[in-house]
Amino acid sequence: MIQPMGRSPYHERQFERLCAPQKADLLRYAFWLCRDRAVAEDIVQEALLRAWKSIDTLESAAAVKPWLLTIVRREFARTFERKRLETVDVAALEASHDPALASGGDAEVEDMREAMLGLEPLYREPLVLQVLFGYSTAEIAAHLEISLPAVLTRLFRAREKLREALK
Repeated sequence: MIQPMGRSPYHERQFERLCAPQKADLLRYAFWLCRDRAVAEDIVQEALLRAWKSIDTLESAAAVKPWLLTIVRREFARTFERKRLETVDVAALEASHDPALASGGDAEVEDMREAMLGLEPLYREPLVLQVLFGYSTAEIAAHLEISLPAVLTRLFRAREKLREALK
């Protein structure tokens, strides 16, 4: 691995210690954003490269996960701006039994997963942050850079859309 100027093996070990445990969550989050495993892997790789280059901006080790998730979200936005991603057939995705999806077998879990994947990204993203990552509404607002009432509205609408889809 080529080290950026001024980075020592110590910096590399510190970066790995902080970021390596987050890779699975970053990939899961990127997958929920784009619904394509290959694109999600590319987004995470680019995000980790950006994180490596800007590790000095990380204020504390406790903030590593939200910091990395923000980088992934912004990298997804850059990817989406550069090219139009193909839409994914939810039924085909479900049939593929992709490991990035929640494991199941329970029909209710399968229905919920399909309903969540069917939500518009505007509503799916805050719901995923709350349900999968345990973010508070204030943390979601900070992460998405929107107001707290906007987060509450999106979460409410996401749940309403899920209720409708699951009827």
